[in-house]
Amino acid sequence: MQSGLEFWAPHVAAMEQESVATAEYAKRHGLALHSLYYWRHKIKAAATQTSGPPERSSAFVALTVSEPVLAQQRPGSCTLVLGPGVRIELPALPAPEWLAALGRAMHGER
Repeated sequence: MQSGLEFWAPHVAAMEQESVATAEYAKRHGLALHSLYYWRHKIKAAATQTSGPPERSSAFVALTVSEPVLAQQRPGSCTLVLGPGVRIELPALPAPEWLAALGRAMHGER
């Protein structure tokens, strides 16, 4: 004797392949409509669980620059390079006290 899944899975697949309405397929094959709905839902739910959740794409995108890009600095602006990949762009030269405090903070001093 066939189990429920062995019996219903081919019907659900055929119904999907034919792109026919569930009620029409059930009537044509002498199947209980509520059972066909139940098994179609159960088979689709099982397929979703096995495939797992869709992968999330990263919010970051790798970027490759083929030529160096030089920023146009405005007169009086200031760019501080603090290390590899760390730049601070300021609209004007900061006060010496601010620069000293930044230097101390970079070295973990107060």
